[in-house]
Amino acid sequence: MEFLNVLLPMLLYIFGIVLLIVLIVLGIRLIQTIDRANRLLDDVEEKVQTLNGFFHLIDTITDRLSFLSDKIVDTVSNAIGKLFNRKKKEEKDYE
Repeated sequence: MEFLNVLLPMLLYIFGIVLLIVLIVLGIRLIQTIDRANRLLDDVEEKVQTLNGFFHLIDTITDRLSFLSDKIVDTVSNAIGKLFNRKKKEEKDYE
């Protein structure tokens, strides 16, 4: 009986020490994995930042083309509108 009173706490201490060592090793591995993931994310962020300039350029160009096409459509529709209004005025003048 006294043998069990000495053996069981020793086994618990040994298992506790082994568990603590395993948790420390897993913690170190986890920190290394997180560091690698952070480096990867930083690299991806840098590449996205370089693409932001390209997308801003495309956005500016499309805005200008849209403005130009709106002006052309507005001018053409005004010209057609004046043409039809002129014909209506001429018809009213004949009456």
